[in-house]
Amino acid sequence: MIKIVSIRQKKPLGLGHAVLQAKHLIGDEPFAVILGDDIIDAQKPCLLQMLEVYERYRKPVIAVQQVNKEDIPRYGIIDGKKVEDKVYTINDVVEKPSIDKAPSDLAIIGRYILTPEIFDILEKVPVGTGGELQLTDGLKELLKQNGMIGYKFDGNRYDGGDKLGFLFANIAYAMKRAEIKDKLLNYMKEYVR
Repeated sequence: MIKIVSIRQKKPLGLGHAVLQAKHLIGDEPFAVILGDDIIDAQKPCLLQMLEVYERYRKPVIAVQQVNKEDIPRYGIIDGKKVEDKVYTINDVVEKPSIDKAPSDLAIIGRYILTPEIFDILEKVPVGTGGELQLTDGLKELLKQNGMIGYKFDGNRYDGGDKLGFLFANIAYAMKRAEIKDKLLNYMKEYVR
């Protein structure tokens, strides 16, 4: 029922460039982008939650999460209006704003349901910061053309690109496994003595 394709980006030219590499595979269908360093543990998978929102609104959907004020400059942040529980109409996206310039504390997390219009947009967007093609720049234009929804998903997100986040994810998943849980707890008790 699902086709999963992996494409290698030969040079690190930005997330927008990475998405653009899939153009020849997508055609005219909506598609999902899943960033592997965002680990989301949820009873109902985050992407399934987002697909349900996409079906209601028929617009691109971006996963968002409330973040601590001091973490705002690490993320793309949305300017949005709440339209129902956990659902926001996005007015703008701002890449890594300073705390005082951030429009909210809702950060973009590495799950997207995009429409194929993003490809034509990304082909025209100028290269941005660091010589990279920024997906956020493409999202701003897609937002103008189609509108966009932010969805505050149910679940726990771990930053697998951060050493501590990766460790937290491993511990959280290990604690769910009956055959591992007690041994892990005993090890941690011994280690912190």
